[in-house]
Amino acid sequence: MTVKTLLVIRPRRALIMCSVLSVALLAVFVVVAVLLRNGDTGVRFQRSDQAAMVGIGILLACGVMLFAIARVRADETGIEVRNVLVTRRFEWSEVLSVSFPDGASWARLELPDDEYHAVMAVQAVDRDRAVEAVRALRKLHRAATGGWPPLS
Repeated sequence: MTVKTLLVIRPRRALIMCSVLSVALLAVFVVVAVLLRNGDTGVRFQRSDQAAMVGIGILLACGVMLFAIARVRADETGIEVRNVLVTRRFEWSEVLSVSFPDGASWARLELPDDEYHAVMAVQAVDRDRAVEAVRALRKLHRAATGGWPPLS
């Protein structure tokens, strides 16, 4: 039996900001690499130094883009959360609730034993999209757990 993915959530503003920052970082490092040989500092920079500067710029740009790959896939059986480096799947029976605490940057899954797992794909900066995402996740959770925990 195949499980149909009902909901996919990705951050929007984080993607935009990370893309802009990555391009800016790469541009700065390329400019520094180009201007590196033309300085009159008494130090002799080689082409390998220039290539290393561009390489550092590429690595930093890729590192910044890691913050834009957050994603949530939820279906009737559970939720898969991909944050910066780790992807983790939870069955709905393992999740007590989906919350978005006041002042938090992103939503989280409340787990047993006072633990929680961050859901970086649902970010406060996305405002109305984040509210709709949390509502949709709560609706899936309620449907999968038979309405438990009850709404107060």
